[in-house]
Amino acid sequence: MVSLTLFLPLLGAILLMCYRDASTENIHKIGIATSALTLLGTLWIWMRGIAEPSAMNLGFSQVEQLDWMPSIGAAYRVGVDGISLPLILLTAFLFLLTFIYSAKVRKQPKAFIVLMLVLETAAIGTFTSLDAILFYVFFEVSLVSMYFMIAGWGHEDRLRAAQMFFIYTLLGSLPLLLAILGLYLGGDTQTFDMREWIANPPLEGGAAMLALIAMLFTFAVKTPVFPFHTWLPAAHVQAPAAGSVILAGVMLKFGTYGLVRFALQMTPEAFREAGLVVLTFGVVAALYGAFAALAQTDLKRLIAYTSINHMGYIIVGVAIAAITLDPEIRAIALDGSVLQMVSHGLVTGALFFLVGMLQDRAHTREMGEFGGLLKTVPLLGWSFVLAAFASLGLPGLAHFPAEFQIFLATLREVPIAIIVILGIVITAGLYLKAISQVFLGASNEKWASMPDLDRRELLTLSPLLFFIIVLGIAPGWMLDVIHQTTIALNF
Repeated sequence: MVSLTLFLPLLGAILLMCYRDASTENIHKIGIATSALTLLGTLWIWMRGIAEPSAMNLGFSQVEQLDWMPSIGAAYRVGVDGISLPLILLTAFLFLLTFIYSAKVRKQPKAFIVLMLVLETAAIGTFTSLDAILFYVFFEVSLVSMYFMIAGWGHEDRLRAAQMFFIYTLLGSLPLLLAILGLYLGGDTQTFDMREWIANPPLEGGAAMLALIAMLFTFAVKTPVFPFHTWLPAAHVQAPAAGSVILAGVMLKFGTYGLVRFALQMTPEAFREAGLVVLTFGVVAALYGAFAALAQTDLKRLIAYTSINHMGYIIVGVAIAAITLDPEIRAIALDGSVLQMVSHGLVTGALFFLVGMLQDRAHTREMGEFGGLLKTVPLLGWSFVLAAFASLGLPGLAHFPAEFQIFLATLREVPIAIIVILGIVITAGLYLKAISQVFLGASNEKWASMPDLDRRELLTLSPLLFFIIVLGIAPGWMLDVIHQTTIALNF
């Protein structure tokens, strides 16, 4: 079922390419139907669950394997565990909503939907891969799809932003390839099976530290972390709304997921030695992202910088998990980090959709151009307020249970690092400022006839807002799956 779900979007893309005379309406219907089937497949995988971790399976379930390049030990290997399964579900969910939102696209719709479907397969493949070469292939294919999406359907300065995104992330990926080769050459057996590298880390001492540094560089660019973040604001601002949602909601998680799957699980001792350095980067990223967002006047750029802030919290959680020797604290930190990856996808996805809807109406993102929109477009306004309150960590909404666990583990293991909590105060200030400028105060007559959310937009937003509330009030249904894997990690 994992392979069927993984390749369903690619099959949809092939079908579209063979369908020569497809109307714009049919193109979008195929995209939505394919993505809906992919989500159903993901739900089926979720319902089948994951196995109890043991020395035999390490918690990986529903594993499917096929020889690929047996002479070098590379194979098609896919499977899920409590860390990857929530991210696969998030990916399928966000892509379906993005296809629904993108039903308005009229510029080369076939090319747009094909790229989106290929990107969905690449994203699910990144999270399900259990072979390092396969992981790297999916990891790189996603860059190509997003590059063309930004360059082809972005805004005024899209070509420069697309080139910056591609160059940064492509060059940033090369150290990971070197680390993979190092892990391969350092092992007792010639294999790229990630499960074997996790069960028996092949590198020690200086070699492990070099591999860790290479991996940290790649995932720092992908996440991104200050000072490797400069590609992100430009990419978000110039990308179409659908591209921003997938970039923030899914692709940034490649970096944090890789940090857990590769750096933490394959070079645990080296990560423990470097843990305080990584923790410092996480704290700096969280505070820098919040302060930089506070200075923005462009609403989309503001949300882009808050992504750096929230990804910083995830890095702090992973660093605490690497440093601690207490399995309970490690599980709390990782539970919070993985849950934060999911909640960030939901919250930031909603915010980027909302900004895209606002830009479609006003053709500007400058907060000073608005005012009093809550009276003119109440559905859009209150939706933004809810998503903004979730982003600043309000209790009862998605970020709170995730960030609470990260801060709790941090306070127990490295108390001084709790300074990172200041990011919440700054984030609260910047979102209150944004809400005040855009939606409160005197109405601007220029926007008096602005239409509120239509049915397609409500269909896109409503599921996101619903799960933002559900995950904030009752996160246990997802934490149970995550915790089943994180509590068993032992290194």
